[in-house]
Amino acid sequence: MLIGLNPTSSSQSTAQSKAVEYIFEASLQNFDTHVMAQSMKRPVIVEFWAPWCGPCKQLMPILERVITAHAGQIAMAKVNIDQVPELAQAFRVQSVPMVVVLFMGQPVTGFAGLRPQADLEQLCKQLIEMKNQHVPHGDDEGSGAADQLDIPAMLSEAKTALSVNDLALAQNLYALILSQENDHPEAYIGLARVMIAAGQFDGAGGMVDHAPPQVIKNPDFASLKTAVELARTAAEKIGKLAELERTVAQSPEDCAARFDLAEGYYAQNMKDQAVDELIKILRIDRNWSEEKARTQLLKYFESWGFNDQASIQGRRKLSAILFS
Repeated sequence: MLIGLNPTSSSQSTAQSKAVEYIFEASLQNFDTHVMAQSMKRPVIVEFWAPWCGPCKQLMPILERVITAHAGQIAMAKVNIDQVPELAQAFRVQSVPMVVVLFMGQPVTGFAGLRPQADLEQLCKQLIEMKNQHVPHGDDEGSGAADQLDIPAMLSEAKTALSVNDLALAQNLYALILSQENDHPEAYIGLARVMIAAGQFDGAGGMVDHAPPQVIKNPDFASLKTAVELARTAAEKIGKLAELERTVAQSPEDCAARFDLAEGYYAQNMKDQAVDELIKILRIDRNWSEEKARTQLLKYFESWGFNDQASIQGRRKLSAILFS
């Protein structure tokens, strides 16, 4: 949700309305699609705060004033740790207020506690100098970046990065595309898949639940929904992987344990291992639990996309059993 500023005069209203889009509340659902995407073209000051924190209430308006004065060269994301504890945990927030500055998808500096306005103004000056060294002039509004970005090449590189589990690179590439085209379907879906691979199932689910119409119409969106549903179901098995592996080793014919193990592997993005466990169930008992293993395999293939290497190899293994 964007946070508005109250104009104090007609001469200031235009500048303030210009800056307002760069001061917003961050959530688990929009952190990657908005905060990280913003950071690819301008520094983002992320303030972690709480309603019960007195210093937070002092720091926030000072930050807003300073950032507003720089007319969108810097963005500000507010994170209420009571509402989004997952983000506070991810950034290892020990106390509030705490500020983390993100640029080009990475933390570059930060501080804890209250700071005077002069210090914040100096910080912003340094951040703008850093931005100008990396982002072409005139690109603050994305005016020139769209011409410079080779989006097809970036999508291909991001897909490859995701396939080899280089989640940081994939995230940065997808976020950069979304910083120019907020509703780009392939980048949006790709970023949600990065979140699934990182175990951020609720965040990926939020992206599915709040997907824009252009993304929903994309043919790959259905497979993304399936992936989120499967991941949410399988998430509880992650902490039991070692136990399940021991159970399967001791009782190789235990199909239920193998099925749960496959779920755990799926949640960890261990695609080949997940497929192999379900294939082993089919070899033990093709009709186990009303062909539950075969049905789950088909869901896996749909969630990964039928052109995914794990899906292609998995279908070959499945066909070898079904038609043997």
